[in-house]
This record gives sequence, C-alpha cells and structure tokens, in this order.
Amino acid sequence: MQKRLKILITALFAIMVLAACGTSKEEGNTTSSSESTEEKEVLKVGLEAAYPPFNWTQQDDSNGAVKIQGSEEYAGGYDVEIAKRVADALGKELVIVKTEWDGLLPALESNVIDAIIAGMSPTPERAEVIDFTENYYTSNFVIVTKADSKYAEAKSLADFSGAKITSQLNTTNYDVIDQIPDVQKETAMESFAHMRVALESGVIDGYVAERPEAVSSTAANDKFTFVELEDGFKVDPADVSVAIGLRKGDESLAKINEVLAGISEEERQEIMDQAIANQPAAQ
Repeated sequence: MQKRLKILITALFAIMVLAACGTSKEEGNTTSSSESTEEKEVLKVGLEAAYPPFNWTQQDDSNGAVKIQGSEEYAGGYDVEIAKRVADALGKELVIVKTEWDGLLPALESNVIDAIIAGMSPTPERAEVIDFTENYYTSNFVIVTKADSKYAEAKSLADFSGAKITSQLNTTNYDVIDQIPDVQKETAMESFAHMRVALESGVIDGYVAERPEAVSSTAANDKFTFVELEDGFKVDPADVSVAIGLRKGDESLAKINEVLAGISEEERQEIMDQAIANQPAAQ
C-alpha cells in the first residue's frame, strides 16, 4: 500500500512538472509572436475609400486593391497605387486605414496613421500643421451637371448664375463656388457619392470637382456630363494639386519625394486612366 502511494505521488509530481513546462513554453511562444508583430514595419495610410477614381471601396482584391484594416472590404484607386509604390520603396507593409475626410488630419497628428494619401491638396492652411511631399497629381476644377441640363453647354462661370452648386466639406472645391456670380451655394456635402445622388435627384444643379472625379462620375452615370470652362475658376496651383501628407519633421519625406520624382507625368496619367477604368460601377 505504501509502495503504491509512493508511485502515485511520483506520477502526480511528473504530471505537474510537464504541465509547468508546457505553460512556460506556451508563454514563451506568445511573447515571441507579439515581439515579431511589433518588429514588423508597416506604413499606415489614411484615405476615405469613397472618392473615385482617387480611392474607393470594393469587395475583393481585384485590380490590385488592398485590404482595409479591420474590415472585410478592400480599397482601390489612384491613391492606393501611389501608396503601394511608396510603401515598397520604404520597405514597409502597406496598411490602409479607412478614415472620414475630416478625420484625416487628426488621425495623422495622433499617430493613428502615418501618411495621408487621399487626393488632398497641399494648401497653406494644412501646411501649417502637417508636412507635404511634392505633388503626385495635378488637375483642374470642373463642374459636374446633368447631360440634359441647361448648364451642360456652359462656357463661363457666369453661365452658372442662379444654379444650385455644392462640393465637399472643408475643401477648396467648395470655397471656389463663391466665384460664380449669383450662385445658390448649397450646403457642403460629406462625400462625392452624396453629391451624385443629389445631382441625379435634382436637389442640386451641379457640383465642383477635380477633373478625374468628373470623368469617373460621367463614366459611371451616362446622365451626367462635366463642363470645362473657358473662363473658369481662379485658383492657386496648390488648390488643384494633390500631395502626400506627413507629420511635421517626418524623416521619410525626402525618400518619398524621390519615389514620386521617379514617376513620369505620362505614367501618372496611365495610372489615373487605369483607375478610372477599374472603378466599381456603383461608385
């Protein structure tokens, strides 16, 4: 009996030792995995994923789209293609963080994202709080309207006198509306998707957009057209250019500028044309 008791105690001790070893090993593996994740370099890029052809949301990874952080959806578009090139040059993994337009600057300043690549113009006001790279695209402002509208044949800003016009909240696009004589400046909207709905339903007569967005909208809806005015908006070059936003003093600024300088104007237009062709039909 005493011998059996001794054997039982020995067996229980062995089980306890093995269990302790197993726990230690598991804890070690967990720490190692955590450390490995922390050591992995990523570039967190913020964009709306709602401004085609610069950026949009889609349901799969077709045409080079990138998974959106914390979502089953993907982001595609011109901005995403530029972001991929920048991340590759920096030797980092690209992470797309879908962010509302008004939240982009706060997200950058609070380290939620590392860069804004979202069709953002490097205006003097924004440059006071963040740094900008050299431009990665330059366009011009046009007015999107209905193809059967009386404004479809407009040649000058004066031809839009009395029209109900809007654009996106907190953008230069919205500010320049004031240059239209006797315009009915409507409340700014959160996204161009909202503007397209408002235009089709007749709530507005048109909206101010950069040319790529206008090409995108008319490709998606044959009821729309856009007007390139002979006597158009007076703007600062920064208002019709887009650049990458970085935190003040970001050491990667020079390297990113090298990457952008290596993309010719012809190649930039090819990327944009492809983005317009690839955009989901519903956007």
